[in-house]
Amino acid sequence: MAVRFSSRHLGLLGTTLLGSSLMMPVAGLCAAVPTTDTHPKKTKSQAVRNAAPAHAKDVSGGTEAVIVTGTREFGKKARDSISPIDVVSSRQITSTGQPTLRDALSLLLPSLTVPTAGFDAGALTDTIALRGLNPNETLVLVDGKRRHTTANIYADPGPSQGATPVDIDMLPMSMIDHIEVLRDGASAQYGSDAIAGVVNIITKKQDHGLSMRSNTGITSEGDGFQQGVYLDGGFNLNNRGYVHIGGDFVHQDHAFRSGKDNRTNQYTNQVLSQPEQTRESVAITAGYDITETVQAYASATYAHRHAESYQNYRLPSTLSAYPGYAAKYPYGYSPILGLEENDYELTAGFKGMLAGWHWDLSTVYGRDFDRFDALSTINSAVYKADGRTPTNFYNAQGYNNSQWTSSFDLSRKFNFSFWPHSINVAGGAAYRYESYSMGTGSADSIAGTGADGIPGTTTYNAGNWSRDVASGYVDISTHLMKNWQVDLAGRVEHYTDVGNAKTGKVSTRYDFSPRFAVRGTFSSGFHAPTLAQQHYSALAVSPTAARGLIAANSTGALANGASQMKPEQATSVEGGIIVEPIRKLHVTVDAYQIDLRDRIQPGGTIYGSQAYKALYANGFPLPSGSENWGAGQLSAYWFANVATTRTQGLDINATYPSEFGRFGHVDWDVAINLNRTRLRHQGTTTSGANLLTIPTLAYLTTAYPRSKIIFGGRWHSPNNRWAVAVHEIRYGQTTSNLTYYTGPNAFSTTNYREFQNAPKWTTNASVTYNINTRWSATIGGNNIFAAYPSVVPKENRYLGAPKYYMSTNQLGIAGGYYYLDVSARF
Repeated sequence: MAVRFSSRHLGLLGTTLLGSSLMMPVAGLCAAVPTTDTHPKKTKSQAVRNAAPAHAKDVSGGTEAVIVTGTREFGKKARDSISPIDVVSSRQITSTGQPTLRDALSLLLPSLTVPTAGFDAGALTDTIALRGLNPNETLVLVDGKRRHTTANIYADPGPSQGATPVDIDMLPMSMIDHIEVLRDGASAQYGSDAIAGVVNIITKKQDHGLSMRSNTGITSEGDGFQQGVYLDGGFNLNNRGYVHIGGDFVHQDHAFRSGKDNRTNQYTNQVLSQPEQTRESVAITAGYDITETVQAYASATYAHRHAESYQNYRLPSTLSAYPGYAAKYPYGYSPILGLEENDYELTAGFKGMLAGWHWDLSTVYGRDFDRFDALSTINSAVYKADGRTPTNFYNAQGYNNSQWTSSFDLSRKFNFSFWPHSINVAGGAAYRYESYSMGTGSADSIAGTGADGIPGTTTYNAGNWSRDVASGYVDISTHLMKNWQVDLAGRVEHYTDVGNAKTGKVSTRYDFSPRFAVRGTFSSGFHAPTLAQQHYSALAVSPTAARGLIAANSTGALANGASQMKPEQATSVEGGIIVEPIRKLHVTVDAYQIDLRDRIQPGGTIYGSQAYKALYANGFPLPSGSENWGAGQLSAYWFANVATTRTQGLDINATYPSEFGRFGHVDWDVAINLNRTRLRHQGTTTSGANLLTIPTLAYLTTAYPRSKIIFGGRWHSPNNRWAVAVHEIRYGQTTSNLTYYTGPNAFSTTNYREFQNAPKWTTNASVTYNINTRWSATIGGNNIFAAYPSVVPKENRYLGAPKYYMSTNQLGIAGGYYYLDVSARF
């Protein structure tokens, strides 16, 4: 007899629906929301969807989130997981009061960090990092499928340098059902990039309901206004399918945090600021039962972002030779980097069951296009040539990244007479086409040395590159004894540009009792150099300095000892315990070690005349007089396999509910991440020179906080009408080596200041009132006492403005954020 399953659940091979009653507590805020079921009547398929699998063990004694990440089995629960995993519900995300997903997750997960601030184009992509590794070493999935990455490479100095990660904020927050964060190496299961872990975003697929939310906030300085509007709803397709549609509108104003400009002694330089941006995004998911055992499914996402980021202020005196521009900018000017970004992804597939096999055939195409404009600036070459004074140079730079992945996955549970336990066998194959391109800028933007501050992309930089990736994997899981489970996975991948990669993973778990278990993993992983890392090049020009990034295979790089990049290779070991020492107190402790070889970061930095020759050989338009600039003013570098590092850490998570009868109850939570990275080996150029400089070494080892602690609780009134939450977050110390810009060591390439960004405490608090069963309102604040990063000494601030050091992943620069959040569910 065929068993019918509904396409309305995330279902086979890679997805599952997390109902509101199956939330896995994690560190952070769990909002009090109306619990009345406005759709109490369930269809047969819905009942099948929400039923717990008969074989699932309930370690905690209560309901738990069913997971699909890190396992190929169906019905596995979070606390039964063989690997450490966090499950974050959409309600936890929205209860943070943050209008963006990236910032919300940073308040919930201690192992996840975000940049202190960004500058230039790096400020305009929302990146996340796990366990103190580069964002490129975290794999992002959507409904179990690899998500395409951004075309906007983070090219500026810092721990995220070289990253072209998935920009998770280009997916509507309104369409997120829950997120599963696997804190474990998983390249053998999912392929390249899953070294630090996997973030699997599960989208909504309900066939009913309507949700609305408005979030309004402002910083403690009275700027940085933010407004978010979120809508989503579902529709039933003749009781055989669903359509769910959602969309976001999010706007963010500038938040200026610069110090005084050394040249004017005024706050004229706005380079240290939160960028302004407006983002509109929509998504749709759909599924339909073609037969009793075959589903068709599809999804689509689209997002557009307009953003602006300030560059360093230019003095009026710089325009003395250009009267036309001087008339337009009598008080000087600050170039603005503008971004027009369009991002979309289309998914289509079929899945079902045949002869006991779960199968899934899918194809996913994603593309991100970034057009950068040079605004409120000048080009002296245009003025000299014909007297024109354009101030906005549209289409100065253009980047395109696309990814097309087709995959076929199988899974089946076998029972054999010679083995007392079932054996789950999974396998699959995939083909992926990747492309990356840099377009030539408009004529005015590239004339001479280009638009000031934001020169256009020249024909020397522009190009189109692509590669093919083929892969196959096998995953086998079973029990060796009743309480002893094991999972074995292996994968082979072939890249047409960097060769082959083979990875494996062995995971095991033993449950001594329903309240105590141990688990461990040994795995290998890899990260293939991205097309952007291999081919991107650019020149960043400031009033008195320039920094060039040249392609590793370019003439200038090869002449200075560059060599072709290899994939990063990782070996990871992890061990942990899951314990309930007293009833309802759930604790997990996981220690890990990640040895990462051939790390890809900026390397081979050259200075002064040597840099000038390399940039000139590559055809860069250099400012007049730069041939005489010193080592601290002119530099060039390329991406390379710079080092081998060892990252060691510890994750601790605990939750405990307290009941106070007629005074309500409190859900307590604590989450801790301790993390340290050390250098084990430094790479060299072909001529024997070290690839790392003193500052870039710090980006690898000490730019991420040594610890991050989140703890607190949420009180709920007996009638669930009120909820009050308070959480503390402690960000550990980061250490950087800073360049001197004034004094006897000014622009030195050997003497740097060791700068310690001291640990910081922040307090998040909120009060929620459930007006009725449909409407609720929350007023709250994050970092309510407005803590800031440590202030940089004046000698180490370029032009005096950047009083906080941006190239770390610690506390942000905006200060306190206060918000009002109103939501409704129908």
